[in-house]
Amino acid sequence: MQTSLKCLAAAIMFATGAAWAQVPEGYPGNYQAVIDGAKKEGKLIVYSVTDTALVRPLIKDFESEYGVKVEYNDMNSTELYNRFISENAASSTSADVLWSSAMDLQVKLVNDGLMATYESPETSHLPQWAQYQKQAYGTTYEPLAIVYNKRLVPAGEVPQTRADLIRLLQTQTDRFKGKVTTYDIEKSGVGFNYLTQDVRVNPQVTWDLVRTMGATGPKLQSSTGAMMERISSGENLIGYNILGSYAFAKAKKDPSIGYVYPKDYTQVVSRLVTISKKAQNPNAAKLWVDYLLSKRGQTLLANQANLFSIRADVDGETSMAGLTRQLGDSLKPIPIGAGLLVYLDQSKRLEFLKQWQQSIKR
Repeated sequence: MQTSLKCLAAAIMFATGAAWAQVPEGYPGNYQAVIDGAKKEGKLIVYSVTDTALVRPLIKDFESEYGVKVEYNDMNSTELYNRFISENAASSTSADVLWSSAMDLQVKLVNDGLMATYESPETSHLPQWAQYQKQAYGTTYEPLAIVYNKRLVPAGEVPQTRADLIRLLQTQTDRFKGKVTTYDIEKSGVGFNYLTQDVRVNPQVTWDLVRTMGATGPKLQSSTGAMMERISSGENLIGYNILGSYAFAKAKKDPSIGYVYPKDYTQVVSRLVTISKKAQNPNAAKLWVDYLLSKRGQTLLANQANLFSIRADVDGETSMAGLTRQLGDSLKPIPIGAGLLVYLDQSKRLEFLKQWQQSIKR
């Protein structure tokens, strides 16, 4: 009889939505107000650079857990930034949450005073370098890769370092004419960020590589997906600075795709999540941030979306722990901080773009 009553109570709780109102273990007691507030708001608007298909399992899990409808919009990083800026200036309806791998643009939004301060209960589980002013949090630990077509580039030729890639392109220039792909950093915010960070780590090798790629007449793209498709078809043979998370996921389904994490150093990027100061659904926004950073969210992020968990307590091939075992000290995470803003200074940016144009478009 007691069991039946318990089942009935559980069914009533679920029907009224009270089953969603569980404060996660270890969270402060007053967190109930955030959950109740989010349920009352009923929806959340997210602007993101992450493909909808990749994060659908997370969205579904979040919606079923909290009863909040997610309005998810994916776009490229430059479009995301420009759209948010213009909507913010006009005080029109915009994103509650921005989730982008253009780390420099996310930090700029914080520095420009457009994002809300929120100290997530999950921060103790994040590396110190992945948090910025309690306003931007790293959610992923994604290595940048050299991606190639396995059918057309023999295993023995696959470059393991940037120096190897330079050598390959210089010794077989005719073969690689029009067959190399990388980001068009004038159109892609993430591409610009990745290359400026390359220059921070090793300026000499980076510019040597850009000039060498330039000599092949490379195909420049504004999205990772476009590069991957062209490598898969054989239209391009090799691509540089491509997100390893996308390469990993694609390689599982596509036997043409191979990838390596450069052994000289592998840059690690993170998708930063921030909450708008003008969020119309501020409680739902906090709930989303905490969910993304939670062990549950991070496990789904790693195992379903293949986006590489940033938490040390989530294991597997697509996790910080797994990558560290594989690559050790060659991993170079891009720290989230004011250092990312250097090349957003207008004169420095123009100078950098000019040097890139002269090197890549020879």
